[in-house]
Amino acid sequence: MSVSSGRGMVEMRPANLLWEVLGAAALAAAGVRWLRVAQREHYLPGSVFALCRLWRRSGILNRILAFVPSLAVVGWLAFPGRGWWEGAWPAAAILACVWYPAGLSWRGRTSPLRWTARLRRLAAITGAFTLAASLGAAALASAVTSRSGLWGALAPWGAALLIPMTDLALWAAAPLERRLTRKYVRRARAVLRRVSPVVVGITGSYGKTSTKGYVRELAEGERRVVASPASFNNRLGLARAVNDHLTPDAEVFVAEMGAYGPGEIAGLCSWIPPRIAVITAIGPVHLQRFRTVERIVRAKAEITGPAQVVILNVDHPELAELADRLSAGAGGKTVRRCGTGEGAADVRVRPAAGKLVIEAAGRAAGEAPAAGLFAANLACAVAVALELGVPMERAAERAGRLRGVEHRQSVTRSEAGFEIIDDTFNSNPAGAARALKLLAGLGSPGARRAVVTPGMVELGPRQHEENRRLAAAAAQAADHLVIVGSTNRRALRSGAEEGKAQVTSVPGREQAVRWVRSHLGPGDAVLYENDLPDHYP
Repeated sequence: MSVSSGRGMVEMRPANLLWEVLGAAALAAAGVRWLRVAQREHYLPGSVFALCRLWRRSGILNRILAFVPSLAVVGWLAFPGRGWWEGAWPAAAILACVWYPAGLSWRGRTSPLRWTARLRRLAAITGAFTLAASLGAAALASAVTSRSGLWGALAPWGAALLIPMTDLALWAAAPLERRLTRKYVRRARAVLRRVSPVVVGITGSYGKTSTKGYVRELAEGERRVVASPASFNNRLGLARAVNDHLTPDAEVFVAEMGAYGPGEIAGLCSWIPPRIAVITAIGPVHLQRFRTVERIVRAKAEITGPAQVVILNVDHPELAELADRLSAGAGGKTVRRCGTGEGAADVRVRPAAGKLVIEAAGRAAGEAPAAGLFAANLACAVAVALELGVPMERAAERAGRLRGVEHRQSVTRSEAGFEIIDDTFNSNPAGAARALKLLAGLGSPGARRAVVTPGMVELGPRQHEENRRLAAAAAQAADHLVIVGSTNRRALRSGAEEGKAQVTSVPGREQAVRWVRSHLGPGDAVLYENDLPDHYP
């Protein structure tokens, strides 16, 4: 059997067809892995390649496997003929495609693959792009080189192109997905107009979820409050929150708003405009996407556009400057300065003798428990409650009954008698520093203290240095530092050299938990600082 190529009739042998069948199966299996990564990374274009780079650096085996498909392509081009090597190139590419990256599962433990309609569409686009690119590249190579034949070359080309084609498919699918979700946004816009609640929009580099929870608790007794659940903070998540949860009797809707890039929050505000806007913090979180802190500030400040009242945590210099600009502007906005420092002229929450003292307009108004609560976030939430018409004395009374948010520096005691600080939903330098201070105050005299962490991610060019600092501080505060995974292992080990802690590296969270249970006992304490999903190495 023959097919036509750019160089004439080329024999299509059964052996080569077999390689293509095996290659297609290998590409499908490998593609499932990267589809799971894309889904877990919220379908952000570029995310697959970024995670691929992390896995490539995770060990010598993955360094080798990552380059095998490209080497197979070179081998196919450089060594034409029918010798034993004719099948070596597709075989090597197929093996590497199925195996790489070693350690990344298909199904997933912390982030299992879900075959949603969106994922099926992405899979179809990725498959079409990979096939088209493989056919084109192999045909072009056959036409312009001495290498004859097309069949048998598709497996190496497909394996080499799978990851970039997955990211290209994410770019191509984005406009389609936006069009498909318009009906949900239109429905949510109609619901908001019909119910007409006071919208409280909350954004920030971190602290959004805890502030949202505080607002709900402080205002619930006076107003019927609905808050967006969990971390439903993007376009589709907020549309779903409105459509599924905003009841006709709702008076206040608290919307957590995340930003994956410039214009994201402005887009949300175009159909869910907040009357009260809150910015909780500015930090290096998401520098990988924004590249500079200045761009983060501009993106977060988009929430102030439609707002009548803007509440800012002025502990952050960038937000203090924003407060000054907004106050001096001609927009007629009311600006509330909140936080823990002297600049918090409207609502200040400061630690004192194991409590949090709440001050409004410079006067003490109440107290809240310090354990598990974040002072600056509470200050912002109190300011929101006051704007919603909650009397100060009632807001203070409810603040005294607040409890910490789950997985954010919550403290429990294990059956073995050691104390556990669960800070696994935290991934920012400021929160990590606070958690280490909390760890230092736990445990009995002479207790052993341990920090278990994979480090922090999405910090862009500052990631290595911030993780080095985290490890240096942890090695001073604790006796043991358990490094989970390989994503930040080098930076954490470097920082740990500055302290006294013994360092242990484990491949995953399960091994870290086993280490803690076998090494800690009554009176000891452990901090679980951040937790990465298992699509990270």
